[in-house]
Amino acid sequence: MEIAMPESTAAYQPTPRTVPTRARERAAYDRELVHGILDEAYVCHLGFVRDGAPVVLPTLYGRVDERLYVHGSTGSRPLRMTAAGGGTERAAESEAGPGLAVCLTVTLVDGLVLARSAFHHSINYRSVVVHGIARQVTDPEERRTALDAIVDHVVPGRSYDSRPANARELAATAVIRLDLDEVSAKVRTGGPNDDPEDLSLPHWAGVVPLARGYGAPVRSDDLDPAIALPDYLSAL
Repeated sequence: MEIAMPESTAAYQPTPRTVPTRARERAAYDRELVHGILDEAYVCHLGFVRDGAPVVLPTLYGRVDERLYVHGSTGSRPLRMTAAGGGTERAAESEAGPGLAVCLTVTLVDGLVLARSAFHHSINYRSVVVHGIARQVTDPEERRTALDAIVDHVVPGRSYDSRPANARELAATAVIRLDLDEVSAKVRTGGPNDDPEDLSLPHWAGVVPLARGYGAPVRSDDLDPAIALPDYLSAL
């Protein structure tokens, strides 16, 4: 399995589609920042056009270097469209084979920003937007790597502590790949941006931080009592 790496290892190259029209000061193209957001989030939203109308699907994903992987049923409409090329001009022109033009997004919410005016309420967030052509993965080794990456994205180390997919399950599962070529991050931090004339108003203003936490693992009712809690779960 060959992974194509961009020329620059420090940042992604901005493009007309990755430069925001508003709040440009929040845009970032740092590779380490983008990877950190992608690795911390669990769910992406995959957008594409079907029958002339936009469709957005929430789904799990996994990252391997400069590629994102998404999986689903072989009968899934978007996955079948990916294999067929989706009728997109850009995909048809590519030497890499058929694919589907997509936009993939990930967002982490870090805080609620409460301003004195309703207009200036906001959230602190970190987000990533990826534009590109999604293509089906047919190489058996890359498919296995992708599926392991998706499992380990949810719980690191879990792919080594679960039964691998069998032939029937693999036959029913499609995997698509999206290269991290056209990528941007957007980040908001800090407090509210109230208007100067509102600063004397008698309304509380500030930030309510949000933090993700893990509860104590709950054993399955049919789990063998002799099986202890794995270290990778204790470490969460």
